[in-house]
Order: sequence, then structure tokens, then C-alpha cells
Amino acid sequence: MELDIEDFAALRIYLTEHRHLRPDEAVSFKKLFGGVSNRTVRIDWPDGRAWVLKQALAKLRVDVDWFSSPERIAVEAKALRWLNSLAPAGTTPEFIFEDPVNYLLAMAAVPEAHENWKQLLLSGQIVSDHFEQSGFLLGRIHRRSSEPGLELRQAFANTEYFESLRLDPYYRHSAKNVPAAAAFLDALARETLLYKISLVHGDFSPKNILIYQGKLVLLDYEVVHFGDPAFDVGFVFAHFLSKANYLSEKRDLLAAAALTFWRAYRREIDALPWAQEAEPRMVRHALACLLARVAGKSVLEYLEPHEIVRQREVVLALMATAPTRISDLVSEFIARIEAHAKN
Repeated sequence: MELDIEDFAALRIYLTEHRHLRPDEAVSFKKLFGGVSNRTVRIDWPDGRAWVLKQALAKLRVDVDWFSSPERIAVEAKALRWLNSLAPAGTTPEFIFEDPVNYLLAMAAVPEAHENWKQLLLSGQIVSDHFEQSGFLLGRIHRRSSEPGLELRQAFANTEYFESLRLDPYYRHSAKNVPAAAAFLDALARETLLYKISLVHGDFSPKNILIYQGKLVLLDYEVVHFGDPAFDVGFVFAHFLSKANYLSEKRDLLAAAALTFWRAYRREIDALPWAQEAEPRMVRHALACLLARVAGKSVLEYLEPHEIVRQREVVLALMATAPTRISDLVSEFIARIEAHAKN
């Protein structure tokens, strides 16, 4: 019978049979929510130890049909092991074990006294240091993974899960829903697969970052691959700017904080040969992701209908004459959102 880790009785039997638990050992189980592509359970021991178990789903928990092979859990496990050494200490959870047969991964849990960065931002808490830390973290991953001599190009050559979980539901699905953007999105999807520069997290967003004692911890690595770092930058800027669309009273703060992220990121990668030429692609990915979050398979749940319309119209206008600099993208997006809101 297929293991379902959300069935706690079955999970206890599994952990006991695999010698991760003693038969009489006291532990507590708790479902974790927020993601759509995995079952996720936290296990706590009385002595303070805690694990998080993730089990990949074949059909994602969304309203539309969205499928991806659960074998991607092997990519996530491999990525976590690599990031434990590539990323700054403490910014990724410790890898515990993997079980590819049951599409399962276990990692050390971040202590309970943490906060989710997405929820902090949506509540209006814009902390400049969080943006500084996240820019440094992403820049460090991109810089170190692009260094010659590392085995990453071959280890993460497979882009299947990036395509099924990002390019198809975000870019290609949006291209069908918004014909005016189809040429832009289809060209960018094709172009993205041509660049093999560094590790790409593929889901670098505030919802996948926890904050514990003021420090950021990065989660979720199932679409990690060796490709174009411009995607990660565009992806996270789409989150920053979507929240600027939503939080009208915090727009200026969010714009300034986004540029703090950008400066921290650039300090890490500026000396690399690809740093300058990648910036226009980063802008295009930001625009594509901004549109995808209102027209793709994973629409942002916090945007009101009029904010969805506003974001779509502003992005389509910017796509017509896309900026080539991140700073220009931020200023133009904010200005157009403000002007649209007044009409």
C-alpha cells in the first residue's frame, strides 16, 4: 500500500520499521500547510529535536490539472545536500534522509519560534535587513555554484521538473490565457533553457523563507537545476512587486527594500562574467512572472480582482517596451500601478 505521511498511524509504523523511531518512542505529528506540491509533516520529540518530512505529489493541490512526477523528490534531496555546503551556514536545514521509493525526504525542522517571510510582508512588516540577507543568500548560491570545478552542471542537468512546475504552468499557460503576451512568454521560455550558468533554485520566494532569530532559512528545492540565474531574480522580484501592488500604503517601502535586495545580490555576483548581460533577462523574467501570478495556473491568492486586472494591464504595457535595468523596472512598475490606481 502506498504510504501517505498525513496518515499518522501509517507514518509511525513506517518510521519504526525503518528504524527512525523506537516502537515505544513518544513523538508528535503535525501537518504543515501552504504548499501545493507535497504532503508535509512535522515530527517533534520531547527532547526538542524536530524533523520535517516532505512527500512529493503526482497531482498538485490546485483547482486545475497540474501534474509532475513525484520522482522530483530525489532532486530536492540532492539539492539540499549541495546547498548545505554551498549556502552560508544555517541558511538551509540539515539533510536527514531520503526514501525515493516513497518519494520522501526528511530534514531538520526550523525551531517553532519562526515566522514566514511572506506572512510578515503581507502584514506590512517591511524589514530592510531581510531583503539584504535574501539578496546576499541568492547571490552567494549563484556565485558559488557557477565556479569552475564543481560537479553541478552534470548533477543538475535535468530541467524536466523546472519545465513542468515553472515554464509550463507559469509562462506557457499564461501565453494561452493572454494572447497579447504569447510571443514574449514563448520566446522567454525557449531562451531560458539555453543558458547553463549556475544552480537555479526555481522557487526563491518569500513563502519559502522562514525567519528565525532574525536570520533567513531557505526551503523547497524540488525544481533546482543548472540553468539561468536570471529566472530566480525575476521570480522573486515578481513577488516583491506583486506585494507592492497589494499593499498600497507600503509601496515606497517595498520599492526601496527590493532595491536593497538588488544591491546585496549584485555585490555577490558583480565580478562574474555573466553579471552584466543577465540583467535584461532578469527584468523580462520579472515581467513574465508578474503576469503569470495573475494569469497562470498559480494565481496569487491575496490579490483582489481589481488588483489582478491592474497588474495584468501594467505588465502588458511594460512588456511592449521592457526596461533593461532592475532599478528602472521597479520605478516604472510602481509609477504605473499608482497611476492606474488613481484612474
